[in-house]
Amino acid sequence: MSAKPYLHLCRQTEDDGAYQPDWPGNARLVEFTLSLAEDAHNLMRSSYAMGGGQISEFRPWLDTLLADAEYDPALVFPVLDNCGRMVAFAQCWSSGFIKDLVVDIDRRQQGLGEALLRHLLVTFRERGVKRVCLKVECDNPTGAERLYRRLGFDTALA
Repeated sequence: MSAKPYLHLCRQTEDDGAYQPDWPGNARLVEFTLSLAEDAHNLMRSSYAMGGGQISEFRPWLDTLLADAEYDPALVFPVLDNCGRMVAFAQCWSSGFIKDLVVDIDRRQQGLGEALLRHLLVTFRERGVKRVCLKVECDNPTGAERLYRRLGFDTALA
């Protein structure tokens, strides 16, 4: 099986003070704890089943996450609804790389992805990271590339 082609997109963070997130109702960002790891993995698994990415089984995923030199629990972002169900999730590396950003299929097109992405940009700017990058599959069916480009991500900065 050959690897899918990706676009590598980046953007500068210097003006992200103007990009404060506007969280949709019934969604709140919470601190990541290991008790949320399985819910995050399940959300990524169901989101990626529709296309746009892939993920290993839970235990290898968690072990790899925790062992990575760029892992920082402060750069892992679960978003829960008022019932405590995870509806969005992002994990980033300390170098300014957004490793994963997913939104529950039933909550797409409600502003969750944009709010989460804006939060990531502000977080990185506050940490002094000048450039944030990510990869997106060229044939990602979720509209993620449109969101990233609308918020200033571009291949020219990669």
